[in-house]
Amino acid sequence: MSWLSYTKALNRALTDAMAEDDSVVVLGEDIGAGLAGPTLGLQKRFGAGRVVDTPLSEQGFTGMAVGAALAGLRPVVEFQIPALLFLVFEQLTNQAHKFSLMTGGQASVPLTCLVPGSGSRDGWAGQHSDHPYSLFAHMGVKTVVPATPTDAYGLLRSAIADPDPVVVFAPAAALAVRDDVTGELPAVPLGSARIHRAGTDVTVVAVGHLVHDALAVAEELAAEGISAEVLDPRTLHPFDWDALGASLERTGRLVVVDDSNRSCGIGGEILATAAEQYRLVAPPRRITRPDGTVLPFARELDRALQPGRDQLRDAVRAVVKQEASRLR
Repeated sequence: MSWLSYTKALNRALTDAMAEDDSVVVLGEDIGAGLAGPTLGLQKRFGAGRVVDTPLSEQGFTGMAVGAALAGLRPVVEFQIPALLFLVFEQLTNQAHKFSLMTGGQASVPLTCLVPGSGSRDGWAGQHSDHPYSLFAHMGVKTVVPATPTDAYGLLRSAIADPDPVVVFAPAAALAVRDDVTGELPAVPLGSARIHRAGTDVTVVAVGHLVHDALAVAEELAAEGISAEVLDPRTLHPFDWDALGASLERTGRLVVVDDSNRSCGIGGEILATAAEQYRLVAPPRRITRPDGTVLPFARELDRALQPGRDQLRDAVRAVVKQEASRLR
């Protein structure tokens, strides 16, 4: 038995992928020193030719990575701050993502973007605290948000092996999570959800680090006789709609908790699809950041704008009680 941290899981996934496949290379700022954690020790083991410490030019090294992928390599680009993805959004969504489609599959871009620390951190303020995963899911780019170290390992391995661009968001609030690991870690297929806790009264879909909040709330509500099922999508695109449908067949009620802005977020898409396609016995609810949120520097204000356990607890109670009142 050993305890595996989230950051170490990402590091192990990169190490194993590079050891198994010489075409896997890593690019990014400060990755030689491993300042963000996932690339620690990689340059010493694999050399500066495969672990390339880049200049401060996201458009420059992302363009280089797209070209390298087209030439047969499998680049992994580390973005230390999620907002840096805004600088290269066109390159990723309009070029890398569409290249195989526009060439009829004659070319592919096996490029992985890793964001180790997405979302809020204490004092990182407005330009460093976004969770822009909904933007990439909207554009059809394969988008991954692991909640646990074992899933971080397995999903990153699958992302690197995938023939298409994949963006992997590692939530800052999940980096301290540890898993008890007893054996080899398997790859986790993209597009496969995970049920962390079975339940019969309500399905709680939680994205990324919010899985752990959902599990804590579910444990509390069990004392009140409310049985909450916690579903972790793991991959936001492609989304495992079959897993959601199966869960809703058991519960008939839905609450989604998503740490991104409310309008056009993945939380709204999950609610809309559930309402269109599946059996619901009560109106669903979502908990998100407010519309157009820019997180401030002050810690108290930062926390006040993010989804919390109190909001989730109240939403689950309301959904369950609403149906109970309709039945009387």
